[in-house]
Formats: sequence, structure tokens, C-alpha cells
Amino acid sequence: MEQPVPDVTDSDVTRVVRRDFQSDQVVAVMALLREYETAQWEGGHPRVLLATLKLAEGDLDSLRRQIDVAKTDYRDVLACAEYPQYMRSVPPGADGSGQEVQGVIQRDWTQYQNWLTETYPKIREQ
Repeated sequence: MEQPVPDVTDSDVTRVVRRDFQSDQVVAVMALLREYETAQWEGGHPRVLLATLKLAEGDLDSLRRQIDVAKTDYRDVLACAEYPQYMRSVPPGADGSGQEVQGVIQRDWTQYQNWLTETYPKIREQ
């Protein structure tokens, strides 16, 4: 089993921004995300933007840092957001066919899908 890759869209990005950030921050968040898009970095834009949003956990300063990381190498935010347990527990070059590794991949995928499809507001207390 290869690691699944999410099929996401710009509307997913907008939905998550509105879900995870205060309404008075939405304009600022969208402007930060456009900084990445207008820089013409490689890598599927909605997927990378969602990774930065996931890692930011509704915090504007953290989002700024994640955008900077993505500008340096978008794969860093993708790996940490989409495959967190895999990145922590599977050594580089490990055989990916083992049952334990497959379980890690499945748990990461389930966790990402649950995060992506949450519908309730996750706005933090200020």
C-alpha cells in the first residue's frame, strides 16, 4: 500500500479557513495563502495550502511560519500534515510492505480525512 494522496480543491481550502479561524482573521489568512500561490511554488496548491492550515491549527502566527516552510520546500509541510505518525515512527528506507507500516499509513490517512471533513467550527478561545 502506497501512502494515499488527498484529492482536494480550492473550495476545501476556503471551507477549512472559515472553520479554523476567527471570522475577523479570514481576510488575513487568505492573503497569507495567496503569498504562497503568487510565488509560483511547485506542488499541488490546494494540497499544500491545506497542509499549512492543518499544521497551523487555527493560529495566524503559526500559519505564517508554515507558509515560509512551504516556500522553502513544500514537501516538508505535506509530510508533517498528511503523514505525521509515519514521519515519527518509520525509519527512512524501511520496508513499506510490513503490516505495522501499513497500519501507520492507514491511521495517518484516517486522521487526515477526519480532520479534512470536520464541519464544526474549531475556533479557539481568544
